[in-house]
Amino acid sequence: MVDAQDVRVAVYLDFDNIVISWYDRVHGRNAYSKDRQRIADDPHDPEVSERLKDAMIEVGAIIDYAASFGTLVLTRAYADWSSPVNAEYRSQLVARAVDLVQLFPAAAYAKNGADIRLAVDAVEDMFRLSDLTHVVLVAGDSDYVPLAQRCKRLGRYVIGVGVAGSTAKSLAAACDEFESYDSLAGVTRPEPKKSAPAVTASAGDDAAEPPAKAKPAPKTRARKPSKAAEPVEAESPLTEQDEATALLQRALRLGHDKADADDWLHSSAVKTHMRRMDPSFSEKALGYRSFSDFLKSRDQIAELEETGHERLVRLRES
Repeated sequence: MVDAQDVRVAVYLDFDNIVISWYDRVHGRNAYSKDRQRIADDPHDPEVSERLKDAMIEVGAIIDYAASFGTLVLTRAYADWSSPVNAEYRSQLVARAVDLVQLFPAAAYAKNGADIRLAVDAVEDMFRLSDLTHVVLVAGDSDYVPLAQRCKRLGRYVIGVGVAGSTAKSLAAACDEFESYDSLAGVTRPEPKKSAPAVTASAGDDAAEPPAKAKPAPKTRARKPSKAAEPVEAESPLTEQDEATALLQRALRLGHDKADADDWLHSSAVKTHMRRMDPSFSEKALGYRSFSDFLKSRDQIAELEETGHERLVRLRES
């Protein structure tokens, strides 16, 4: 186990990825793709400028989180820094001693430009800096899964940081630890937006035509469904809260399997086990101040006992 004083950390930011992901998180799914042309045409347009301001990244929150593991040996951010969207962050990044790696777009959107350059640099750094112990990947693409796996095989502890809802689960699973950008100290989680009302055209607008009436569907002969074609009710997808509850239940069962069934388990050990099974688990991202608060909210399956500084938990008997 690496001594805390000897922890040396390298940080790699796919900056375009984190900016676009957070923009979509704040303004809605695929919002950046829809606004991309307007941003490129006139980033100083009042409406565009306001939307960009609302989705600004807290660079300091990312750097501070990475520094909590140990000494930052190197920190690099990859992007096209001539882009007005990214240029807004240059002074913040330079102030935090972040190396800005310029990517010149060879195609319309520089597909995979940051992915390849970042991965090549990270592997080279691991062989060049033998005392490097931790690697922080700030990204969300599944393209980084092989890099995370290679870092782990080379003996480095891999921490991932990505925007909730925009990070591939395979990337989170490939890391030793994964933290949602939303839950970092200093980051304000966006308020859930109400669905926007339908846009109505003004009276003098040529586009203000009444919606065409839907044509009735053509009549078809009813067929008697075969037994094999009986409708099956689709299961509703699990929410993040449901997934966290199921994860806790699995961790408690496995913990009791290793010990006696009636034994109490240390809550810190249970949390560590949950993070190993799902590195993206974070009680703060789910809205809880502490792991104890998370356990108390699951009192239907978990029994918590707090004695002094010890917090013990066990699976509640059904």
